[in-house]
Amino acid sequence: MSDETVTPMMAQYLEIRAQNPGALLFYRMGDFYEMFFDDALAASEALDIALTKRGFHKGEPIPMCGVPYHAAESYLLTLIRKGFRVAIAEQLEDPAEAKKRGAKSVVKRDVVRLVTPGTLTEDSLLEARRHNFLAAFAEVRDEGALAWTDISTGEFRVMPCPRARLGPELARLSPRELLLADGGEREIEVMAQETGGAATPLSRASFDSAGAEKRLCALWNVSSLEGYGSFTRAELSAMGGLIDYLDLTQRGNLPLLRPPVKEAAGRTMQIDAATRRNLEITQALSGGREGSLLAAIDRSVTAAGARLLERRLSSPSRDLAVIHSRHESLRYLVEKSRLREDLREDLRRVPDIDRALSRLALDRGGPRDLAAIRAGLTQALTLHDKLTDPPALLREAAQRLTGHEALVDLLDNALVAEPPLLAREGGFIATGFDAELDETRQLRDEGRGIIGKMQAQYAEHTGVASLKIRHNNVLGYFIEVTATHEDKLRAQPDLFIHRQTTAGQVRFTTVALSDLESRILNAANRVLEIEKRHYDGLKRAILDAAAPIGQAARALAEIDLTAGFADLAASADWAEPKVDNSRAFTVTSGRHPVVERALARQGGQSFVANDCDLTTGDSPAIWLLTGPNMAGKSTFLRQNALIALLAQAGSFVPAASAHIGLVSQLFSRVGASDDLARGRSTFMVEMVETAAILNQADDRALVILDEIGRGTATWDGLSIAWATLEHLHDTNRCRALFATHYHEMTRLAGTLAGVENATVTVREWEGEVIFLHEVRRGAADRSYGVQVARLAGLPPAVIERARVVLEALEQGDREGNKPAAMIDDLPLFRAAPPPPPARPAKESAVEAKLKEISPDQLTPIGALSLIYDLKALLD
Repeated sequence: MSDETVTPMMAQYLEIRAQNPGALLFYRMGDFYEMFFDDALAASEALDIALTKRGFHKGEPIPMCGVPYHAAESYLLTLIRKGFRVAIAEQLEDPAEAKKRGAKSVVKRDVVRLVTPGTLTEDSLLEARRHNFLAAFAEVRDEGALAWTDISTGEFRVMPCPRARLGPELARLSPRELLLADGGEREIEVMAQETGGAATPLSRASFDSAGAEKRLCALWNVSSLEGYGSFTRAELSAMGGLIDYLDLTQRGNLPLLRPPVKEAAGRTMQIDAATRRNLEITQALSGGREGSLLAAIDRSVTAAGARLLERRLSSPSRDLAVIHSRHESLRYLVEKSRLREDLREDLRRVPDIDRALSRLALDRGGPRDLAAIRAGLTQALTLHDKLTDPPALLREAAQRLTGHEALVDLLDNALVAEPPLLAREGGFIATGFDAELDETRQLRDEGRGIIGKMQAQYAEHTGVASLKIRHNNVLGYFIEVTATHEDKLRAQPDLFIHRQTTAGQVRFTTVALSDLESRILNAANRVLEIEKRHYDGLKRAILDAAAPIGQAARALAEIDLTAGFADLAASADWAEPKVDNSRAFTVTSGRHPVVERALARQGGQSFVANDCDLTTGDSPAIWLLTGPNMAGKSTFLRQNALIALLAQAGSFVPAASAHIGLVSQLFSRVGASDDLARGRSTFMVEMVETAAILNQADDRALVILDEIGRGTATWDGLSIAWATLEHLHDTNRCRALFATHYHEMTRLAGTLAGVENATVTVREWEGEVIFLHEVRRGAADRSYGVQVARLAGLPPAVIERARVVLEALEQGDREGNKPAAMIDDLPLFRAAPPPPPARPAKESAVEAKLKEISPDQLTPIGALSLIYDLKALLD
């Protein structure tokens, strides 16, 4: 079959498909989105749906699959999660309109939206408690900038970002999609993928800074961006790339974006990707949320509050005024427990205002979004009345909760209590709001009753009791009387109009009846038209007040976060930290919040709290931590890093007390992992991360390092660990916790002024090792590795052999022998075979007696008697 014989519908499909390369095309046909050719092959496999055929193209059957229009969102979510982009082609006219152009005319269709990971707005496609960031990175004359937005909430930010800082910033934001100039370096694409996002190339024209400035001014309808701040060319370029991409994907229907906020470099604690991963701040090492710090401390009751919590944990502040203001508000709500509970109860009824507002702006909303705005603003007024005399931060938030009374009254009067999801379903405008709507609804719902009333009126007027108003598909509604009474109606030609005469019956109509018939038949459509008009009016009223509504939404999130932190502090016995500009780091009875929560869930086990003191004035302060595996060294390291993070995020901390001098950077090298994708061994990954720390850490940094050098030969590892510790002390001059099994390093405490030994204590009891999980000053005498291996379940023969080898090596070391000589002297071929299984011992009289006893049946007297009997048997 030649191209000339392609059907009009398929020609339209191919044209739209060619205009949207790189995306699956959802082609609307009636109640389905259909896909053809390669799109159908890819979608059927990704969605696990049936692949069929429809017609022919160039002599070959056309592969086809489809998904129902009403259930498309679930399929979209699957495709987006599998890395696809989807172009949505809708029908832009009614099929009846197309037929007017000719019987073979095709319904007009075009792409109305390009769905990508960073441009989702539907609740079903988004995680309510997480942001969905779209970011853009641009470089102009060796200056870099990063811009990002969440179109589901309207947040829009930009910051200067040299390429060296891009990795940590992407780790902080975890954007779902990163926009880059076409032809960008592979290294940046890998950075995006490592933080869970997709890299999307754009033409370099999209990043043109001069054109970007014009687009941005047009977006916010201003003549200059100076009112929002001073932006570099690189920042304009990054923001322009974002807007150009949104214009492309939303087909000109730009989302409701707030004016850009410029983030200053150095205002937040720097945390790189490896540290975030090791500390499991917002995501556990397993990949899920459970087991992370975020999951352990999240007490927020609104989606917006949860998203704000994630941002605070990802970006702890370095601004003392901000930190102190947050702690002051938190202290206020900790002390006022009744107010805190009242606020949290009211906040539970606050819907997601930001996302409802965004959907309305993009015309993807519905009556429930109108109701969400109403409910949120109603609760905002309630919360404002309860915050009568709060500290500055809460006072500012409370002030942004008012001024919406007129809009709330309008929405209250206009909307029913529980509106439907979609405007086309109708029934969302309240009775009494519009008299015409009420009358039309009555016609629609009570047409028969209204016809009956008219029939009674005409019967009384004519004196014909048998007069009836009937209906058929030919005449519609008509008045019917017998031939006997025909003259009474014909005598009033101005009122009754003759329609038809049948055997024994005469039929008439009236102008009023014809008008009523028309209104009844059109009532359902008319009801929807009136409701749609009101929907548009209410939506317009909300969007006209979008800015103050957005401020109220952010204020509610701030109150929710503060109340959640206060609830956590009060219930978990967390203390207010002292945060200042010193180099102090003193924690008394510190605890790991995630481990403590896990222990409490496992039968109420208690966490062993420990102190940490890295305060030494202006000199470096390093604790060199030794002790066996499984004793809690890694937990101790992580908990102190998390305490610093929580303090600067504005929370109280899991400790009896804490004094934290501002931490500029947080670095962690804990745990072992490889990077097979880049061909890196565990040791190589460790060295790369350690190098990043030594090259970047300043004297305000907090560094935690665990087992540096373990992935190579003993003496190589010791030398690397030794040199690393010296560099931290002499060059970085920072605060650090350094855990190691190289006991030789404990000698450094005697030569480096800022280094102090500490150890995690254990106790030996009858050959068993008991972990006390207590950290104290001093050095461990050995690592207890063989005992830990036995606890792990290594075969007894292996454990016994390990003891022999260990004793030989330790003896040789004490006698000054070289390692090679010690190894040569080991009885390598005289390893004792595993001992034969021991014969079961003969059962004693005490054991025999105990086997006969049923504890549930014992009385107190019987139990006492049993003890005497057992004592006698033992003697």
